[in-house]
Amino acid sequence: MPEHARLEIAVYGKGGIGKSTVSANLSVALAKTGRRVLQIGCDPKHDSTRLLMGGESLPTVLDYLRETPKEEQRLEAVLRRGACGVDCVEAGGPRPGVGCAGRGIITAFEFLERSHVKESRDIVVYDVLGDVVCGGFAVPIRREYADAIFLVTSGEFMALYAANNILRGVRNFDGDREKRVAGVILNARALDDEEARVERFASAVGLPIVARVPRSEAFARAEAKKRTVMELGEDEAECAVFAALAERICGELPLYEARPLTDEELEAVPPGRRKRLLRKRRGPTGSARPSTAAPSMGQPPPPSI
Repeated sequence: MPEHARLEIAVYGKGGIGKSTVSANLSVALAKTGRRVLQIGCDPKHDSTRLLMGGESLPTVLDYLRETPKEEQRLEAVLRRGACGVDCVEAGGPRPGVGCAGRGIITAFEFLERSHVKESRDIVVYDVLGDVVCGGFAVPIRREYADAIFLVTSGEFMALYAANNILRGVRNFDGDREKRVAGVILNARALDDEEARVERFASAVGLPIVARVPRSEAFARAEAKKRTVMELGEDEAECAVFAALAERICGELPLYEARPLTDEELEAVPPGRRKRLLRKRRGPTGSARPSTAAPSMGQPPPPSI
């Protein structure tokens, strides 16, 4: 990634899968490479940046817009500097039972665009709820936002289902030729046969597993201190996972087409049945930004399960 270019990354995953922990640690890892990083939380729970802010809950864009006359609205009211210099924003959501969370994201993004929030940043990380790909939650995967899309999943079926649904959304935006999916991040839950399940899914959709986040007490210890593992720097193996992923992103990041499975194909993946898919799957690579190559974290998987 050249110094003058801005790279925008969307990190999607099922609610509760740990995508905010992954996003926060990744943002710190990217900041430690010298990049100026902005993380935007796109979940109504507005807790994406909590570990970056030492446990502080940020004012959300939507709450601020509701309470502030338009002529008085300022970006500084919702933008905060967090751990290792990572800038933080939370889009927020509507009041419970009132309004549409997806529409809320659209409103928040319109304000952030008017406020030029991304100016002077090298990398923007969108942390997005992936259970439902409605119009609002799909905003970060539009071409004008996400250059690269990561799927966070465990070996649980519903996590894989959500990841596959995101691929369907990307496919609907991009068709079958554009390459914008950067790969799968396995956030382990210590399930039986978990790595093999996720490997079968990744193989079936033609994507590499670019990071394997272990089930580790290090994350619980860091969370108790309201900080990220990367900021604390106490756990070498866990930090190495995010440091390597940051290197991959800052280098010549390979990208892949979105090739979602049908429901029938997806149901055949987690149990591990050795079933050949109905159609051939490929995993051709592209490049998000021309630059010096980063160390590889895995080769494209074989075309069938």
